[in-house]
Amino acid sequence: MRALCWTSGGELAVGQVPDPELRNDHDVIVRVRRSATCGADLPLLTGRASGLAAGDVLGHEFLGDVVEVGGGVRRHRVGDRVVVCASVACGACWYCRRGLPSCCDNGSTDPTANEAEWGHPVAGCFGQPRAAGGFAGSHAEYVRVPYADVGAFPVPESVADDRALFASDAAPAGWLGAEGGEVRPGDVVAVWGAGAVGQLAARAAWLLGAERVVVVDRHPARLLMARQHVGVETIDRRDTDVAAQLREFSGGRGPDVCVEAVGGPAGEHLSLADRFTGRAPVPEAVREAVYACRKGGNVFVLNGGTRHVNAFPTGAVVHKGLTVRGGRQHGQRHIPMLLDRMARDELRTEHLATHHFPLDRAVEGYALFRDRPEECLRAVFTPR
Repeated sequence: MRALCWTSGGELAVGQVPDPELRNDHDVIVRVRRSATCGADLPLLTGRASGLAAGDVLGHEFLGDVVEVGGGVRRHRVGDRVVVCASVACGACWYCRRGLPSCCDNGSTDPTANEAEWGHPVAGCFGQPRAAGGFAGSHAEYVRVPYADVGAFPVPESVADDRALFASDAAPAGWLGAEGGEVRPGDVVAVWGAGAVGQLAARAAWLLGAERVVVVDRHPARLLMARQHVGVETIDRRDTDVAAQLREFSGGRGPDVCVEAVGGPAGEHLSLADRFTGRAPVPEAVREAVYACRKGGNVFVLNGGTRHVNAFPTGAVVHKGLTVRGGRQHGQRHIPMLLDRMARDELRTEHLATHHFPLDRAVEGYALFRDRPEECLRAVFTPR
């Protein structure tokens, strides 16, 4: 089959790879209808991510049709149109049973490498190196989906592909930002980042009852899209005192909830010494959110790309009494609800698919997504 593969040193190519096969009774094979780029893929293009090998297939946000079913699968049949959660979880471990599937003990192909990176093994992800999952990615004609009864979900007939596609990753990530930030009716919410996840975090805040939602970014076209499609107020951080303007929006206090959904910068795998000697990047958006948030407020961090950071404002967290949390999306928990909202037209995501390419032009799509973020919010690939 054809697939978009990492070759070496940041090079990509569409080439032939073996067709996926069922490996256990709980697998299904999905023929991909749509797959999307994501900011979490960009660090892989630098060639610095450990564990990448030539021929690895990229991509993790996708939907398609079930074409083969393992003997133990109970919820899917051949022909079903499904959206697949980008992260892989077993559904049965201690964490999955407590509604924390992104913390799954059994969702990685290499839990030892996974544990070395994060301190504990966590759920894997499609299209990532072995330390982050090791499952072949979705920019391909076919994908093997493990734990299919847990991570694949039927798409309502009324929900079009370009809308359902973002229930795979971006929509549950955005929902987690608002829910994890404990948005309540009447809150003022600020979201850093007007990309797909940021816009969907802002929409989630509205749906959870926020009174005022503000999106902060430096790309005017993305801010315009957020105003037009999500109905938020926006701040262009290039020429504005962000904290001062947010205080003005919130009665002088600062936002009740701040969600960081910026994405970059691309994370390097640093040595232990480098992590504590200033080589690690400074998390500008997180730091700005901590200083802007009202006393006693909540900050939720969605960007895991920086891996290790310096100059984190611990003192501001303590003295202001902030709650700072982070997380990866719990799609297995949220996707059915998000699909229902999509079917009721409460959650619209198709505007995020700003560019469409056939799979054979996926290299061009990634170049556009990487180099021209003002123009390309997400590139969507169609294998057929």
